[in-house]
Amino acid sequence: MNFAAIFACILTLSVLTTAGAGSGPASAKSTEKSSHYDWAVYGGTPENNHFSPLKQINRSNVKQLGVAWTFDTEEEGGLQTSPIVVDGVLYGLTPSQKVFALNAATGKLLWKFDSGIKGTQPDRGLAFWSDNKEHRILVAVMNFVYALDAATGKPISSFGKDGRIDLREDLGRDPTAQSIYATSPAVIYKDLMIVGGRESETLPASPGDVRAYDVPSGKLRWSFHSIPHPGEFGYDTWPKEAWKTSGAANNWTGMTVDTHRGIVYVPTGSAAFDFYGADRLGDDLFANCLIALNAETGERIWHFQAVKHDLWDRDFPAPPVLLTVERDGKKVDAVAQTTKQGFVFLFDRTNGKPLFPVECREYPPSNVPGEVAAQQQCLPAKPAPFARQLLTESLLSERTPEVHQWALEKFRSFRSEGQFVPFSVGKDTVIFPGFDGGAEWGGAAADPDTGILYVNANDVAWTGALAENTGENSPKAVYLSQCAVCHGEKMAGSPPAIPSLVGVGDRMPAADVAATIKNGKGRMPGFANLENDSEQWYGLLSYVMSGGKDSGTRENNAKEVASSGPALPAIKYHFTGYHKFLDPEGYPAVAPPWGTLNAINLNTGEYVWKIPLGEYPDLAAKGQKSTGTENYGGPVVTAGGLLFIGATNFDKKFRAFDKATGALLWETTLPFSANTTPAIYEVDGREFVAIAAGGGKDPKSKSGGVYVAFGLKE
Repeated sequence: MNFAAIFACILTLSVLTTAGAGSGPASAKSTEKSSHYDWAVYGGTPENNHFSPLKQINRSNVKQLGVAWTFDTEEEGGLQTSPIVVDGVLYGLTPSQKVFALNAATGKLLWKFDSGIKGTQPDRGLAFWSDNKEHRILVAVMNFVYALDAATGKPISSFGKDGRIDLREDLGRDPTAQSIYATSPAVIYKDLMIVGGRESETLPASPGDVRAYDVPSGKLRWSFHSIPHPGEFGYDTWPKEAWKTSGAANNWTGMTVDTHRGIVYVPTGSAAFDFYGADRLGDDLFANCLIALNAETGERIWHFQAVKHDLWDRDFPAPPVLLTVERDGKKVDAVAQTTKQGFVFLFDRTNGKPLFPVECREYPPSNVPGEVAAQQQCLPAKPAPFARQLLTESLLSERTPEVHQWALEKFRSFRSEGQFVPFSVGKDTVIFPGFDGGAEWGGAAADPDTGILYVNANDVAWTGALAENTGENSPKAVYLSQCAVCHGEKMAGSPPAIPSLVGVGDRMPAADVAATIKNGKGRMPGFANLENDSEQWYGLLSYVMSGGKDSGTRENNAKEVASSGPALPAIKYHFTGYHKFLDPEGYPAVAPPWGTLNAINLNTGEYVWKIPLGEYPDLAAKGQKSTGTENYGGPVVTAGGLLFIGATNFDKKFRAFDKATGALLWETTLPFSANTTPAIYEVDGREFVAIAAGGGKDPKSKSGGVYVAFGLKE
């Protein structure tokens, strides 16, 4: 089949304006012989509403869904990718970030691109661009973005250097010392590709610039400094020299474009270091913001900062959703932004005016020397939060009397006072909902006809504390400054999300551990700030391999370890680690629900329905069902009255709910848990629902990478 000819014979301009100029949703296309509807954009449409107008699969027949095809990448490692579908071709990624194209009706492989780089970071999707002559797939592999010919998968040599650009460049700092990965796909506006990136959460970290590149050439067109430079708006919210040394305040989760107005909406993360900010005193614009930028020029139109001087890693975790709501009998074009804390902010997308009241109040000051917490933080008064906000003794697990007593004793050693309570030294503070939400990167779905927002959420507790650094430049000090933020002082981690490093030297060869330190893996970024082959770098490797010993080497280390090397930034306190509040058997130590699915009417701010989402199979077998579980990956909603979602970590289920009531209408078991967002499309008159299943978040189950498409049984 000549796919170049297929692309040259696009039947209408609707898909091309979606993927190229980004001016509207992909539209159904038809001829006398065939019809199809694309899912050409990450999130389904430029509005990122995860909505499909298809009705072939609906409430009345969804129980007749069956597997239409499967595609096994034959790789381990898990997936977070939502595929895109353009003109009957499905594009996706393997766990190691190889790119492939499939016949979207049959699952037959058309081509595969291997960059030669083994991807170790999450990669949530791809972008499509066309100017009616060329058709390109724009895809990130670690710190590189490639432009591939959509018909052949071959790099387009005129783009950047030999078909790719390096995101470590164009940041105003030494590229070799930067660590940045494009974990979420670029957004497309006309001939621009707008990108963010994932960065280190410890110092030193790269600046979180938002950048737009010319798609035909790969040349940089504009940059927005999320840490303002002298003379730029927001510069006075940081110390004077912070723009040279601070990092992050980055867009790691993706963006959304209003293609009609030419506005790109950019949610940003917290500034580094996440939990102690004595070196960045002030509000720290544009960290923790929703920023509306002119998509053509990068100029700021408006912004809203959700957390001032963030000390809790409470960044915006998902691209916002564009929809239209009713206010006082009038239609208002709005932008909805979900949060890790479990709130929805709703703004007039043209000017940033809140469409529900935002209430600000004072919170406790920090008692950590050198730290100055913001006096005031703001939260929306409506809708009510979709996750619980304050952990008390009455919300502890009662799964068994023994578990409840254990949880009670443990809880009484914590500090639990709700949102925006600064961490203290030596005593764990409860973060509820936890560091992984509330809402997460999968994002919400919205029905444009009703104004109802659908968001899945986590509802478990985590804890954390600070500890004083020694001021040394030893291997232990390097570990505490760079690694303890996730793996903890004692290397125990918080499995399954953050693996334990205890005994890693007995489980893995030094070469594999070294590669992980260099390149990162999963949610861990690489440490480009530690010079390869330096004594400092080998000191960290030896410390990890030897189980926390500050001297000596293992047989498989390449050289003796010394503690000398360039000093890391002087941060007086380090984070003692992400600690998920789990009972001795590994279940959340808070009462269910541990994960939920929520339908919120954004015209009124009222809930339509709320249900638990997910189960633990072993608990369900004992009769403890409907507990909900942690879940990652978003929902999609259809004009056929359905909401499809995978997301749940442990039960490997893919479910369809009645979008009006939340009633479960259909479910099936996948090869692995689907921590991804589905895609819905039509080829030759047949509607498909496709999802990537890879697992990786359940330590009791294997991981992989299988794409499964469902359709009505023929």
